[in-house]
Amino acid sequence: MKKKIEHGALLQHNGTITCLEFYGTAHLLSGAEDGLICIWNTKRWECLKSIKAHKGHVTSLSIHPSGKLALSVGTDKTLRTWNLVEGRSAFIKNLKQNAHIIKWSPDGEKYVTVITNKVDIYRLDTASITGTITTEKRISSLRFITDSILAIAGDDEIIRFYSCDSQKCLCEFKAHENRIKDIYSFEREGQHVIVTASSDGYIKMWNLDLDKIKDGPSLLCEVNTKARLTCLAVWLDRASEMKENSDKTATSSQETEDEKSSTARRNKDFWTSGRVKTAKRKRKIIPGKQKLEAPVQKKKKKQNGSA
Repeated sequence: MKKKIEHGALLQHNGTITCLEFYGTAHLLSGAEDGLICIWNTKRWECLKSIKAHKGHVTSLSIHPSGKLALSVGTDKTLRTWNLVEGRSAFIKNLKQNAHIIKWSPDGEKYVTVITNKVDIYRLDTASITGTITTEKRISSLRFITDSILAIAGDDEIIRFYSCDSQKCLCEFKAHENRIKDIYSFEREGQHVIVTASSDGYIKMWNLDLDKIKDGPSLLCEVNTKARLTCLAVWLDRASEMKENSDKTATSSQETEDEKSSTARRNKDFWTSGRVKTAKRKRKIIPGKQKLEAPVQKKKKKQNGSA
């Protein structure tokens, strides 16, 4: 990203690529209109595995936080679970309609599918629907803010936050002047940051305080791209963040070392001054002893002379 150099190309598919999802920094999954899901090594951009996933297009896929499972939906009206360890199908569920979005929760205990304007919430252990959220307009993007809070954007300028447990709307606010095309969220230094992209050409960043979620998020910054945006990707500079954290740790360690050195110097000064005072006292006593011993030595000399 910094050098703007092309690293590689995905040449395995025979149709338009419809979805991409990274797992860590070493692997990438891609789905396309040819019905294939491909697993890529991001170092050499080599296709490690190609799976015939759906009879129609692959519309969306999502990787479990453990990296061992993946979910996909397609135009064949199926929801499929994939065992990524063995590279095979693990479970197939028939849907009444074509789903166009699927997403795991951060803890991996639930997942959601989106069919037009309806969000179905599933539990992993039972693979059954535990609740449904319905909006007025078609849903264009969805993102888990926490394990139990969803941010949903439809074909309008409003973003709504829903509880997965109660399926109730916690808050809604006007984010843009036109349709919102994509949402991204991340957490940094204890803050929940939401990034939105709209057809109005603006990309905006919002700060969400979960304790005051009913008040809605506050705008952090915005940029006008002067383009008709259709999707959004956010690059988090983990290296800079790690360096910043290490610098803080190093600064804290240095402060601790400086404090220890200062304490040691104070102790050294205390004990040094104590030894100096003792030495002074000793030097005051030594001349007196010498004066007392001197006449004795003279007396001994006289005795030796008389003898």
